[in-house]
Amino acid sequence: MTRTDAPAARTDALHRLPVRAALPALARALDDHGAAVLCAPPGTGKTTLVPLVLAGLAADGPGTSSPTAPVRRVVVAEPRRIAARAAARRMAWLLGEEVGGRVGFTVRGERRAGPATVVEVVTTGVLLQRLQRDPELAGVDTVVLDECHERHLDADTAAAFLLDVRAALRPELRLVAASATTDAAGWARLLGDAPVVEAQGVSHPVEVVWAPPRRPVRPPHGMRVDPALLEHVAAVVRRALDEREGDVLCFLPGVGEIGRVAGLLGGAGALGGAEVLQVHGRAPAAVQDAVLAGGSGTRRVVLATSVAESSLTVPGVRVVVDAGLAREPRTDHARGLSALTTVRASRASARQRAGRAGREAPGAVYRCWAEADETRLPAFPAAEITVADLTAFALQAACWGDTAASSLALLDAPPAGALGAARAVLTATGAVDTGGRPTDRGRRMARLGVHPRLARALLDGAREVGARRAAEIVALLSEEPPREYGDDLAAAWRSARRGGDAYGARWRAEARRLEGSLRVVTGEAAAPAGRTGDTPGAGALTDDAAAGLVAALAFPERVARARGEGAYLMVSGTGAELGDASRLRSAPWLAVAVADRPVTAASARVRLGAVIDEDTARAAAGALLAEGEEVRWSAERRDVVARRVARLGAVELASSPLSTPDPGLVRAALLEGLRAEGWGLLRWGADAAALRQRLAFLHRELGEPWPDVSDAALLERAGDWLGAELDRARRRADLERVDAGTALRGLLPWATGEAARLDELAPERLEVPSGSRIRIDYGGEQPVLAVKLQELFGLEETPRVAGGRVPVLVHLLSPAGRPAAVTADLASFWKDGYRSVRAELRGRYPRHPWPEDPSTATATRRTNTRRP
Repeated sequence: MTRTDAPAARTDALHRLPVRAALPALARALDDHGAAVLCAPPGTGKTTLVPLVLAGLAADGPGTSSPTAPVRRVVVAEPRRIAARAAARRMAWLLGEEVGGRVGFTVRGERRAGPATVVEVVTTGVLLQRLQRDPELAGVDTVVLDECHERHLDADTAAAFLLDVRAALRPELRLVAASATTDAAGWARLLGDAPVVEAQGVSHPVEVVWAPPRRPVRPPHGMRVDPALLEHVAAVVRRALDEREGDVLCFLPGVGEIGRVAGLLGGAGALGGAEVLQVHGRAPAAVQDAVLAGGSGTRRVVLATSVAESSLTVPGVRVVVDAGLAREPRTDHARGLSALTTVRASRASARQRAGRAGREAPGAVYRCWAEADETRLPAFPAAEITVADLTAFALQAACWGDTAASSLALLDAPPAGALGAARAVLTATGAVDTGGRPTDRGRRMARLGVHPRLARALLDGAREVGARRAAEIVALLSEEPPREYGDDLAAAWRSARRGGDAYGARWRAEARRLEGSLRVVTGEAAAPAGRTGDTPGAGALTDDAAAGLVAALAFPERVARARGEGAYLMVSGTGAELGDASRLRSAPWLAVAVADRPVTAASARVRLGAVIDEDTARAAAGALLAEGEEVRWSAERRDVVARRVARLGAVELASSPLSTPDPGLVRAALLEGLRAEGWGLLRWGADAAALRQRLAFLHRELGEPWPDVSDAALLERAGDWLGAELDRARRRADLERVDAGTALRGLLPWATGEAARLDELAPERLEVPSGSRIRIDYGGEQPVLAVKLQELFGLEETPRVAGGRVPVLVHLLSPAGRPAAVTADLASFWKDGYRSVRAELRGRYPRHPWPEDPSTATATRRTNTRRP
């Protein structure tokens, strides 16, 4: 493309960019160190002017390049496609050119660049693909990692790979980590103590207006946002339009919330002529361009996700309405579920959003939460590497040559559990071998540019349903269809084929890209026009069957069998439920493609699935198919169950009784039953229970060699005291015949001879002065002797046990056997306490002796009239 002179407007725009003042320091940092951290507030030109200057396209002044300045090729990496396209268009406009000439962009499924391109803006995902194909990045002089503060996983991975390239292959490759708000010191250390260059922005004052809901709203969970909050946000937008001038930019967490708030606002008529626009990653490029190009005199309300926080400038905005929410990825490794979840936006994000109101003039931000809640917000967004599914990262690292991802320079180390789960998925799909090294299949999967699960489904599904159909289904799975398409994957596929909406256009482009990529990595020729499959017999499967097979190949652990109307059990062991209006509710088997689990729900909620049959389930999740003997304790039957069982993960396919189960398995099942049901499964008479209490007392007071007889200890030593009985038992009834007291005596310290002292140290009964032998209760913290008061006359000292170490607690009873007094010191009781007891009871029980001096009286079990 022939370059034209930049109009005055473009020249003025370049002159006004504040980052220009920091360019000399940035140039020195790159010349001296080869790397730098650039901190520049939004609107300073870090995304547009800096790449042009680094490339030599604007060296001597705005919109011009020096004839002697070398032209260097610069790659700018953006975290989002919308930001990549917008940055390229802005830079091309500043040069007075069209995109695709000296400034171009490449995002997944779209490329506007050519041989003359000097500055190319790419997404971080595209950059990773290039690094894997060409680690040297031949011909590239500088890489700018923009918006690195957002801590996207692809950006962190790309930074680590680029540092490896500088260290081993191309020390002259220059790196710039650029951001509005970031951990500058951390990035500087990561880049080898690189200099930090700061640019001062021209920030206009932004007034903060706290606008919390008048009534409490439910906090977000999963993807759900309280409709009351969305109604409040819409009301705040109307208030802002009434109170302020200029366009309004409203931040919402996702596409669904944007659509609902747009509906609540009701369009231009309801807003006094203001135009309502929507900006998000799924919006058509033409709509995105129109929003970023500025208005035409009509006030605008721009409803946006966090894509508008940084990189993008929305002209005309003077007011920001912030709902205070964001979407972040979360992975439930235990259940095999990965999804976006709604969280409170961080304080850093809130500052970024507010700054949008002061880009061009003084403005205001309406925050839809209370000022008191501000301190409870997280300081920064969570780094994606710490919360997301790491399967794609693990495959990238393996293909890079670091199978353990241990030598990569990362600001945050990947969690060991998440990385282990990721490697398990890669091993199961054949992407890596047992040593974690990538297989040829794994390298092909990495080159497809989708999650490894989807790459597996594309490769294997193409053999069954054809490349084109497999690509179309995987395209549906790579970007979840709109909710109005429903939860039936096959029906959504048909809707996408018919649809003329923005999603349908993106879906067709992605399907074409995937089919092309598949044919490149497999070396196959393109299918003739009009063919739906290029594998013999691939077209024989119906669309429903094809959709189910590909989804099952992508998510084998989410294959699910019905266990009730609308309720399913996935082979991972997680329950799943369909919505009441779902057309899938009668399916005996499902391949669950998209699911999430609300915080308060016991089961996952199916958002997208496909009907399959058992054969497809077995084929797709074959690695989870197992058959063998199962001997376990059944909580439902409260007994041992012994069967031969065929299972697909947690789903039981078939079973038959076992007549001669393995004795070791039976023994383990019985112990499991004892653990679950307690020792009541054995026959515990009064003597056995009393023996256990006596032994527990001696262990507590004297320690070894007296055994610990707590539940945990008895289970641990079950073989010592239940050995023979346990070996003979086959079911619950056999345990119920075991005399626990007889078995328990096996734990007594017979070898040391101490067992013979049991009755001496912890006597079962104690003879009192009346001649009665009274049972001692060892069940409490202190042994208790409950005896009628008259039977202890003449006994001056309290009885003791445990070799005289522990006094018994004497419960003195009335003649009717009711408690009259409690003492651990009889001598003191006879002296001080007896008088009041005697005064109270002698009138009530006149036939019983009540001597004035009980310590010298004769003990008796009889009344006065029966005494000799």
